[in-house]
Amino acid sequence: MLIDGLTVNTCPVGASDGVTLRNVKSISHPAWGDGLNVFASQNVLYDRVFCRNSDDCTTAYASRKGFFGNCRNVTMRNATLWADVAHPIFIGIHGNAERGDTIENLHYENIDILGQAEPQVDYQGCLAINCGDNNLVRNVTFDNIRIEQIEQGSILQVKVGYNQKYCTAPGRGVENVTFRNIRYKGHQPYLSIVNGYSEERKVKGVTFEGIKINGRLLHDKMEGKPAWYATADYIPMYVGNHVENIGFSIP
Repeated sequence: MLIDGLTVNTCPVGASDGVTLRNVKSISHPAWGDGLNVFASQNVLYDRVFCRNSDDCTTAYASRKGFFGNCRNVTMRNATLWADVAHPIFIGIHGNAERGDTIENLHYENIDILGQAEPQVDYQGCLAINCGDNNLVRNVTFDNIRIEQIEQGSILQVKVGYNQKYCTAPGRGVENVTFRNIRYKGHQPYLSIVNGYSEERKVKGVTFEGIKINGRLLHDKMEGKPAWYATADYIPMYVGNHVENIGFSIP
């Protein structure tokens, strides 16, 4: 199915296979006015889209709002995202906690993010994975993304957590997340977070390749970094408990 050239408020894709949205603009203003949501679907492509939303611009969830199942193979490319609050990109919080869903193979490429103004710490992160409801989130790539001035908020959050407002269980885990060629330009943002939940519910394998903050390339062997400093401090980013295999490199 191809949807081409529409201007919409919110436009969810639920329980679907093989959907392309091209040249779509989503503009919304009410509370919880998300833009382009994906629920329990697979093989979804967003190409050349614009989102100016009062809440999350685009999401990838599993079971939610009467749609049931896993979420796989979602790509967004050539996009511009502007969230008033919440997240430009948000992944993982909703699923079937009794069964345990999987959200996997997500790719976000060549995207301009114009800002975030979210005062609630738990809902920050322009690029955010908040894994709940016994979901497993894996194989997520953020590639060639440019982030402008953040008013209130952080560049990223990758968490396995238990948000009791929206979930009935913590997530199962987050695995294999790549941040490649991420650029931020602006005043120092709030603290980014990478954090697992327990020994059984970890964040495993987070790779940063070519991340730049105000023009400075961050990597584990960059000049001028004391050996005892964490590269994450330069984002700034807190790497908490139950996190394995995190690294910064030059692409």
